[in-house]
Amino acid sequence: MRRVRLTIAYDGTAYSGFQLQPNGVTVQSVIEDALGRLLQEPVRVRAAGRTDAGVHAREQVIDFADSGRRSPGTIVRGGNALLPSDIRFLSAEEVPPSFDALRRAKSKEYRYFLYIAPVASPFLARYAWHLGGPVDLRPMRKGLAHIVGRHDFSSFRGQGCTARTTVREVFRAGIEAEAIAGLHSVRIAGSGFLRHMVRNVVGTLVDIGRGKGPPDRVRDLLGLRDRTLAGPNAPPHGLFLWKVAYGEPREAGSGGG
Repeated sequence: MRRVRLTIAYDGTAYSGFQLQPNGVTVQSVIEDALGRLLQEPVRVRAAGRTDAGVHAREQVIDFADSGRRSPGTIVRGGNALLPSDIRFLSAEEVPPSFDALRRAKSKEYRYFLYIAPVASPFLARYAWHLGGPVDLRPMRKGLAHIVGRHDFSSFRGQGCTARTTVREVFRAGIEAEAIAGLHSVRIAGSGFLRHMVRNVVGTLVDIGRGKGPPDRVRDLLGLRDRTLAGPNAPPHGLFLWKVAYGEPREAGSGGG
């Protein structure tokens, strides 16, 4: 048996998240079906991150074991021929048997897109949270700076999170303007993330940007460790798993701003 590492991208709009679910179509179920048909053997994949329903991935990493009947190039070409247009294999390579997409990851970067404009864009509706009212990015940037470092993120932990510890390290975080007027991205890179952690941070930042609290509120919430005191859970469609790094821990955050 050999182990194969796949880098994939997907639009999560139509799926009930990445991970297999008893009810609902997931990214994992579609990929395993396509690989099974291509390789003519059962395939079970492991992922670097288990994105929720409606969340997208620019570069997700998965791995699986197979008998080696197809070359990595054939897996990419053949897989894409069998997959729906909202899921794509970007690259494939053979890796040592010990490789594990989740446990070997050193860093992940998530980006959450905000579209700040009086009128929503039909072209961004699936990929950015539209904020029609005035939002001040300056206090949001100040608040976001408080999450950098090693902290207990209990206040930003989503319901149903089963992580054994709520302590995570954030390597860098920032808010950057994109090429499209009004479009901004909240960029957070770290060693790992709790369920809904990024979306809960973003929801809290938006409250701050709307004048519902000072930037230091983020620092206070880290100490309070109470999810009920933080802001709302930002909608899933603005969130992207942007990059997974397997080298230096801060590699994934090189463009985080």
